[in-house]
Amino acid sequence: MPTVEGSQHAEWLGQETLRLLRFGRASACGAAGFAWLDSQGRPQLDAPFDLWVTCRMTHVYALGTLLGYDWCGPLADHGIAALCGPFNDPAHGGWYSQVGADGVATDPTKAAYAHAQVVLAAASAAAAGRPHAADVLRRALGNQNVHFRDGVDGMVIDVFNREFTRSDDYRGASANLRTVEAYMAAADLTGDSRWRQRALAITERLIDQADQHDWVVPEHYTTDWRPLADYNADQPDDQFRPYGWVPGHGFEWSRLVLQLWAGLGQAAPGWMKPAAESLFRRAYLDAWQEEPVPGFILTADWSGRPIIQTRLHWVAAEAVAAAATAYRATLDPLYHHLYARWWELIEERFVDQADGSWHHELSPNGQPSNDLWEGKPDIYHAVQATLIPRLPLAPSLASALRAGLLDSLAPLL
Repeated sequence: MPTVEGSQHAEWLGQETLRLLRFGRASACGAAGFAWLDSQGRPQLDAPFDLWVTCRMTHVYALGTLLGYDWCGPLADHGIAALCGPFNDPAHGGWYSQVGADGVATDPTKAAYAHAQVVLAAASAAAAGRPHAADVLRRALGNQNVHFRDGVDGMVIDVFNREFTRSDDYRGASANLRTVEAYMAAADLTGDSRWRQRALAITERLIDQADQHDWVVPEHYTTDWRPLADYNADQPDDQFRPYGWVPGHGFEWSRLVLQLWAGLGQAAPGWMKPAAESLFRRAYLDAWQEEPVPGFILTADWSGRPIIQTRLHWVAAEAVAAAATAYRATLDPLYHHLYARWWELIEERFVDQADGSWHHELSPNGQPSNDLWEGKPDIYHAVQATLIPRLPLAPSLASALRAGLLDSLAPLL
């Protein structure tokens, strides 16, 4: 159980990490990468293979390799092979957003969100010493330099056509959040501090926006980075660009700000720790609902009024990870209390002992559902939630595991 004392909690987290890794290995199918898994863990070979899913699974199996599970190494290699093969665009550079099971691109666009995940996957696999990962990382970082930087504080452009000659007018916080995480991983692995400084520049701009909006992080922007308050008001349940704001992203930003703060050390600006706490408080205020059952909603409007009250697993995972980092940074007992309470919620509601992994979606009544998402496509958020409490705030996960820092701190419970 997650509420036991001391080292037993770390042991429970370790067992949960292993259980998740065992579940996800069924998704390594064919040459096209990692397939979407249904609720029972069966690969959906008639569905497209998504770049972001393949990258996330490559990342977690690289982490599994660093944890000492030798069988995870070939799974990380499988993902790197897909990035060198079917997803790779040899003509125009970068990686396709989707390919079919036959390895033919079904969506040849180039998305910043998924390209950030390429950086993260390659950095983690390189940390684990997997073949060809360092070369993929080198190409991925070069791609970031050439194509995705907007020129406005280093923000990234969301989507290009295949040729990188046209981009969408839309700009979004979500792709930049993923990019910050990826740049920190790249900085820790390569020792090149420029990537950490770029992560800081992106973070400063978006956290300044949050400061101007009562610690709501606006999700959607124009090309000159003015918030679009009504974006997708007619499609509030869009999977990647929902209307309103996403408090789960507020938890993620809180965590990333503290991890970046720790990585910067004495060079960290003074605003970072108080901003992280403000982001956490607003996310908690807007996301947490006691009725009809306790849990985190997905979206709220700018005033905090709930919009989509479906409970998604990734929000709970990011909430508990944010509570862990906030407690490590501040020693405030409130974060410790919330950390323990939210692991109880996850164990009770989300952990699927029958079919494996976590339920990715619950109805507002706390029952498994699939209104927004089908199946259990990746284990990224859940695996990271089991590792973050066992590691220091910096360096990033793969570099910390490589350095032997697992359980180097006092246990949280």
